[in-house]
Amino acid sequence: MNDQAVLLSAITAFLGEKFSVDRYPEREQGGVYYPSKRPVRRLGLALEPFSGLAGWIAANRPDALWLHRPWKLDLNALPPDTGIIYHHLPFDEYLTMGYNPRLAERLQVTGPLEPLGYKQDTSETGAPLPQRPIGMLFDAPPKPVSGWIGQLESLFGGYDQVDPGRQTVVGRVAVVGAMNDRLVREAANAGAGLYLTGQYRPSAQEAVTERGIAVVALGHRRTEAWGLQALADLLREQWPDLEVIVAGP
Repeated sequence: MNDQAVLLSAITAFLGEKFSVDRYPEREQGGVYYPSKRPVRRLGLALEPFSGLAGWIAANRPDALWLHRPWKLDLNALPPDTGIIYHHLPFDEYLTMGYNPRLAERLQVTGPLEPLGYKQDTSETGAPLPQRPIGMLFDAPPKPVSGWIGQLESLFGGYDQVDPGRQTVVGRVAVVGAMNDRLVREAANAGAGLYLTGQYRPSAQEAVTERGIAVVALGHRRTEAWGLQALADLLREQWPDLEVIVAGP
């Protein structure tokens, strides 16, 4: 038996800690979707069930799956002892657009991460849960906006929309999982010259125009795909002998 095989419960606990799921209502925390006691040596990752998933499983033989959106999964199409875990909102906020230390590292952060914007939910009993940041600010080596756009296009495989603003050289960046007037102004007031998000929101245009901040909307699907690869790296770092396979249509 491979000494590095892990149980589904251990993977769930590790990701629950990384994603700080205690800050979310129980219905948003994710975790085990379909239990299994089968030791996990091969873990498949996918954003959601896709048309060729059953064939992919037959070819790759994962012991368990992690899914971002498991809602349309047909359990009858899977081997009965295949465990399923999932995370939706915690994954989005930690590994796509939000307070995402791994992305900051890839963008060559040079100082501490600063939270930008907060959200606070309540538990099922109505008790307030701990606040969580929905974005981050950080300093990075200054470069022209065109340089940032090129770096981001390479990193994410493209983008949806760009507003270059009135910036020339930018060395302070905001990454936020939302875009509205208040958040754009808050980022600009904190010195950010570049605002990264998933989807461009026209309701924030007045603030963008007034403050001259550059905006790159990378696209929801692109940021999810980047996050899926980042999740694979995170799991490989924790369990070097765990074979992590990223699936997709």
